[in-house]
Amino acid sequence: MLQTLRSKILFYLLLISMIGILLVSFFIQWGFEASFKSYLDRNREKKIERVIVEIEKDYKKNGHFTSDPVFNLLHEHAMTDQLYFQLFDRFGRLQMDSSKIRGMLNSLGLTEPVTIGEEWHTKSYTLKVDQTVIGKLVAIYPEGLIDDEHTFLQTIQLYIYGAVCLTIVLAILFSMLFSKKLTLGLKKLSFAANELQQHNLSVRIPLVGLPTEVKDLAISFNNLAESLAKEEMLRKQFTGDLAHELRTPLTTLRSQIEAYQDGVWEPTHERLQQSHEELMRLVRLVNELEKLLAAENPQIRLEKIELEAGSVLAALWDMFLPVFNEKGVHLDIVEPGEEEMFFADKDRLVQILSNVLNNALKYTVEGKNVRISVLTNEEGYVGFQIVDEGSGIAEDDIPHIFERFYRGDKSRDRKTGGVGIGLSIVKALMDAHQGMVKVKSTVNIGTSITLWFPREIKN
Repeated sequence: MLQTLRSKILFYLLLISMIGILLVSFFIQWGFEASFKSYLDRNREKKIERVIVEIEKDYKKNGHFTSDPVFNLLHEHAMTDQLYFQLFDRFGRLQMDSSKIRGMLNSLGLTEPVTIGEEWHTKSYTLKVDQTVIGKLVAIYPEGLIDDEHTFLQTIQLYIYGAVCLTIVLAILFSMLFSKKLTLGLKKLSFAANELQQHNLSVRIPLVGLPTEVKDLAISFNNLAESLAKEEMLRKQFTGDLAHELRTPLTTLRSQIEAYQDGVWEPTHERLQQSHEELMRLVRLVNELEKLLAAENPQIRLEKIELEAGSVLAALWDMFLPVFNEKGVHLDIVEPGEEEMFFADKDRLVQILSNVLNNALKYTVEGKNVRISVLTNEEGYVGFQIVDEGSGIAEDDIPHIFERFYRGDKSRDRKTGGVGIGLSIVKALMDAHQGMVKVKSTVNIGTSITLWFPREIKN
């Protein structure tokens, strides 16, 4: 019992609704009955006061008690309100008694007979004229409600009970609808999660009609499913690209070796050199994969030390100036105006900057420029910005350039000898440093890559 979320929500909604309805109905009924009885008591007191005023006025006018019009007033209250009076003079002698009318009405069947145990209440009032006591008036009336009053109160109670029953029915209906609507999104999420577990990566949760909290959860799930689908696509693409990268040199080597074996080719120095180049291409590919796996290893240990950006630029100048001069590309290094200190693993830093500079050199033609400078920001980072005047990257390709083997131009890396892993290594190492990579590029104009390193070691 109460195993599902919907049953629990439904139970507690109904429990709270029932408690609220019962408490409200109790207080309404109790408050109305008390207010109604208070109203009847005040109304009775007003009637008694009216009788007293009429008796005192009549006595003052005539000098003694007269039967008209006082008795008519007492008779009226006895007939309509079951309010009876006994009038005594100052010597205690009974002058008028309307209580006898009840017995007469009972004998005629005009009122209900007196029930056993019925209680009557009496209350005495002193009569005065000009501060002189002229007698006493005793009011007699039944405890509780009389016939019409009791009927009226029962009618009101019946309406309250009807309203309570209707409210309970509505509470049940709306609780069922609300619990169903609230759990509908969770059921959709559960179904989609099961589909995702069955490797249905195309499953998505419709967002229409979901509560805000569940909608946020559904959006997160859809983003997760989309990310998994993208990762699956990249995995398949990586497998295909890797097989392609391996197949090309292996096919070439196979054909060359078979040619040597069949005596078609003589193993001359030039042909052996070609075979060696294909073999080295395989070696480079394996080495790059090993570097990528090492960079993406979550257990990678970085030996972070405090470095100065200017000295890093000087080391890059000595390292890369010969290869830039050999290709005829101008390397421009902008020294920082003051010392800029940051923390990084020196060997990994050189690996990161070397990969980016090698890429800039590959895609920058002779006579063009590559510039590297140091930037700072107010968020506690020091950046190395490498700007080239190369072929640039299409806007649609920029989000994917850090993926393994990704090529916007499928033939571009082959022409330059790359295997499409260098920037993947850069991204993995930057993540290990808790740094950031920002890329801007325009086709046929150039590319700007900024590598941000933290000034302090982060936990």
